[in-house]
Amino acid sequence: MEMIRNREEAAEMLADRLEKYKGKDGVVLAIPRGGVPVAAPIAMRLGMPLEVTLIKKIGHPANPEYAIGSVGLDSKTIDPSIEVPREYVEAEAERIREGLRQKYKLFMGDRKPATLQNKVVIIVDDGIATGKTLVATIELVKRQHPAKVVVAVPVAPPSAVERISNMVDEVVCLLEPPFFQAVGQFYAEFGQTTDEEVIALLHQQDQQSY
Repeated sequence: MEMIRNREEAAEMLADRLEKYKGKDGVVLAIPRGGVPVAAPIAMRLGMPLEVTLIKKIGHPANPEYAIGSVGLDSKTIDPSIEVPREYVEAEAERIREGLRQKYKLFMGDRKPATLQNKVVIIVDDGIATGKTLVATIELVKRQHPAKVVVAVPVAPPSAVERISNMVDEVVCLLEPPFFQAVGQFYAEFGQTTDEEVIALLHQQDQQSY
């Protein structure tokens, strides 16, 4: 079975394949927390700013585990086929957004989120399992009318790569194993990424001048 050593190695390998975007007007969007150690070296290599994208599902009132939509810092998507009171959706979205704002402040301080309009947006995670978060992220990113959307991940099941490919301009994926159970099984080292590590990586990126 093919393996990736760790997130750092994955970052270098992905950066090699994304080299053509170097110097382009773009943003690297990391899905925290595990996506940040993969995204940081890519952003550095390409000379692009690094951002975190925060998104969370809205659960059904009768079953919180069942997602009826998702919320970003300034937008939301709701599955129109599900009947749920509008008041519930609005209240829940605001509650979730408040938590996202606090998380964003923790990670990014007082920096305003970058505008994505007319930019090359490279969305990075440390792997795709179900792909739900990624799909929701892509939908929210597209609302800002970027010039191009690229997804870069170290590992994903072929079905997820196919689904994502239909939504974006390019998918760069190192491994597409047919027998896929979890992202971690394809890494030799796959420790939890802490908030502290995320903040350190984002801060380090801040020191780079563009």
